[in-house]
Amino acid sequence: MKPSTFDWMSIQSVDVWYKDAKVFNWNGHSIAYKTEKNNRPWLLLIHGFPTSSYDWFKIWELLSKEFSLVALDMIGFGYSDKPKNYPYSIIRQSDLVEDFVSHLDINEYHLLSHDYGDTVAQELVARDNESEGKAKIRSTCLLNGGLFPESHRPLLIQKMLMSPIGFILSKLLNQKKFEKSFGSIFGAETQLSDEELEEYWKLVSHKGGHQIAHLLIRYMRERVVNRERWVRALQNYTNPLGLINGLSDPISGQVMVDRYKEIISTDNIWTMQEIGHYPQVEAAEKVVECFYQFIEANTAADA
Repeated sequence: MKPSTFDWMSIQSVDVWYKDAKVFNWNGHSIAYKTEKNNRPWLLLIHGFPTSSYDWFKIWELLSKEFSLVALDMIGFGYSDKPKNYPYSIIRQSDLVEDFVSHLDINEYHLLSHDYGDTVAQELVARDNESEGKAKIRSTCLLNGGLFPESHRPLLIQKMLMSPIGFILSKLLNQKKFEKSFGSIFGAETQLSDEELEEYWKLVSHKGGHQIAHLLIRYMRERVVNRERWVRALQNYTNPLGLINGLSDPISGQVMVDRYKEIISTDNIWTMQEIGHYPQVEAAEKVVECFYQFIEANTAADA
């Protein structure tokens, strides 16, 4: 494993990230979240699979200069509850996000999402388009994610988790297997260090989360079933919409960007050639720079 290009001494551990986390009770389940309010517009950060709000730690401070921040661990992820008999779905996660935003009395917000969170964002945008959302989304910016099932390239382990033997694979998942799979989606020059991989394993395995991977992965089938609704949500969205993408991502890199240009827009797209699936981790400062360019070009962040 290559040493990380990021100074480990500046990296927060999972324990430090959650030290000041709060808990929201949602339908009897504990949902972990973090906020930083500073009298600026709200920015909601929605994480991906299989991680959590911890994904945002490298850009949290930079974003807080212009936004009040809020990020939650969706049910089944991070330090939130991970029930083993639960009907995990994008629709339920979207309900959770809406209820969470209402709990905080947030009436409108900007949205930055990644991976699994992109699909949740698509459902939230669909509701916003239909004027059925509980809060107004002022802008939406998407990081690497499976926006279109026909352009998504899942890893072998993801395919296996979706198969009839997925529950067995979840039980057999261990740190070594996780690190090999997770590390493969980062850019060649932005690989995680052994210490960073260990932190992510600690996060994923917390409360036995690795043992429900076969339940969480069902979102891939949902993307196919709901493709028309979720693609149309982006096509019909009238507020600012942006895409920031690491092109070296084997799951949703160049192919996803090309498809986005074909059926969504050629505007407000920022790409990074050598960056993989986690641009906010691999190229934190660049992602923030791109995001602020998106905001400045499309809407007044301090309005």
